[in-house]
Amino acid sequence: MSDHSNPLPNVDLSQPPAENMVRVTFEPEGKTVEFLFDTLPYDGHGQPMSILDVAENYDIFLDHACGGVCACTTCHVHIKAGASGLSEAEDLELDRMDTAPGLQLNSRLGCQAVIEKPGAYVVEIPSWNKNYVQEGKPAAIKK
Repeated sequence: MSDHSNPLPNVDLSQPPAENMVRVTFEPEGKTVEFLFDTLPYDGHGQPMSILDVAENYDIFLDHACGGVCACTTCHVHIKAGASGLSEAEDLELDRMDTAPGLQLNSRLGCQAVIEKPGAYVVEIPSWNKNYVQEGKPAAIKK
């Protein structure tokens, strides 16, 4: 995790995100973050402005055993909303996803799925995809 992580902001979920804002909700944790588009400091994990980069900036656990370089599938997520605002999956990601368990049509690697425009995004981190031992993070699974 970064030493400059941002605290989780208070987000009014009854309203859509304001113009030029990005809102990302991580499920099943129910954590939502919001920030001005293209202002997130790059944390060095995954592509800049990727789902993994957002998670790292806000201290939200998203496993990434390879360091976010598209060499594993531990940051596999399901994009439940906002897929049209993300970068297209490139060949390297698609090839890597062939080895991922629980593959769905909305599957992406968090390190490669880059937010390309403001809007609302909902990302599901599958409970079976949490490698707490690998990353040394405390278990925080919400039941």
